[in-house]
Amino acid sequence: MQNPSELYHFETDTDPQQLRASVMLLALGGFMDAGHTQRLLTEHLLANAESTVVASFDVDQLLDYRSRRPMMVFDHNRWISYDDPYLALHRLVDRDGTPYLLLTGPEPDFQWERMAEAVRQLVTLLGVDLVVSAHGIPMAVPHTRPIGMTAHATDPRLIPAQENPFGRVEVPASLSSLIELRLGESGRDALGFAVHVPHYLAQSEFADGAVTAINAITGATGLNLPIDDLVAQAGLNRAEIAREVEGSEEVAQVIAALERQYDTYLEGRERPSLLATDVSELPSADEIGAEFEAFLRDIDDESDGPAGNGEGDHPRA
Repeated sequence: MQNPSELYHFETDTDPQQLRASVMLLALGGFMDAGHTQRLLTEHLLANAESTVVASFDVDQLLDYRSRRPMMVFDHNRWISYDDPYLALHRLVDRDGTPYLLLTGPEPDFQWERMAEAVRQLVTLLGVDLVVSAHGIPMAVPHTRPIGMTAHATDPRLIPAQENPFGRVEVPASLSSLIELRLGESGRDALGFAVHVPHYLAQSEFADGAVTAINAITGATGLNLPIDDLVAQAGLNRAEIAREVEGSEEVAQVIAALERQYDTYLEGRERPSLLATDVSELPSADEIGAEFEAFLRDIDDESDGPAGNGEGDHPRA
């Protein structure tokens, strides 16, 4: 592997010790971001706080320009601008003045392992204790019900116990997932949130998903992140969705079916059954054994009967 530190360079002469922050947020896109959850979150954070670019990455080594060509503007008879890709580590402060880092930009096409090691180096150099990511995934859920999410982490202590709807699955990799894996292997803490976005809104902006993500990040990190503008945007977004639903009977029927499915699922979780998911409510093996032994003793007592013939009331053959 080539030297990972040559992938990035610091954009400031400030001593890295003075740029330290305990939390780093990752927003590197990936193969999926339903509802533009991560993009909305990142744009909101950068727009609502002063930021300093701590370091930038050499995207010429990392991107395949022909697979996703950057945009240029042609005006009459000449080229006037080029939207050059930019992958950078920003330093921001929350509403309490606590600093945090945000690594954002296009997900690299090449040199993932080298990039993951470069991020690990920056984590160590800048005193980061926790790396957090969030993005949206499409799910068969209605937008009219509470938004769920799936949390994952390098250590179970970082996330609350939850019922995972996926179990063990194999999915296409993303660089953020690889970074989380490699950080965990090196003993670093990292976690992520996959926000459940209604599948029919996967290609649209779903600001409620970004609100859910920022609340999850706040809860996990203790950062006091700005949220007011995002909440207002989510309100407008919901009103727009409601108008579109009212204008389409077919869409309304799909959402109604999803609501019934969602409510039935919740009712099934609350209803006691032999298939209860809460194992703590089930008797232990020792308790079952003790009950079975008591049951056998009762049968023996009844079979002895008053006559003590060992055959109880059963007729002889």
